[in-house]
Amino acid sequence: MRIIAISDTHGDYRALSSVFIRNADADWFIHLGDGERELDRFIIEHPEFTEKVLHASGNCDFGSLSPSYVVLPLPHGHKLFATHGHVFGVKGRLERLKRNAADMGCDIVLYGHTHVRMNTYEEGLYVMNPGSASCPHDGTKPSFGTVDVSEAGVLLNIADV
Repeated sequence: MRIIAISDTHGDYRALSSVFIRNADADWFIHLGDGERELDRFIIEHPEFTEKVLHASGNCDFGSLSPSYVVLPLPHGHKLFATHGHVFGVKGRLERLKRNAADMGCDIVLYGHTHVRMNTYEEGLYVMNPGSASCPHDGTKPSFGTVDVSEAGVLLNIADV
């Protein structure tokens, strides 16, 4: 199973569309917030993606009715927790985020908000911030993430848009 994680597109429809279209065969697409308007536009223009797109609201998704986090059961006993991260204080420490995910039985954690790439395995949790698909804050290129889950295990990767 393949999941595409994208975050912080901040109005960059071209970046979002490019990532989704190039990875159209993915099983799920998760937008981690701050890009609901372009995500809505993409779904209107590409309704075939509707059933495999999830979204967590970000601090810049004003008036959003989307939840602040999403939990997705995955094959092979894995469970994913996805959020923008602002409600968990991810610009400071990740402890609250990791604790909440673990309390819900999740072993894969995706978050955004910081616009900084991060990919690690710690304390039994796979944790990834795919960075920003439009305006990274770490001197790298715009990026997105992939999550691959198979019988062999979990593989997270960050790629340039």
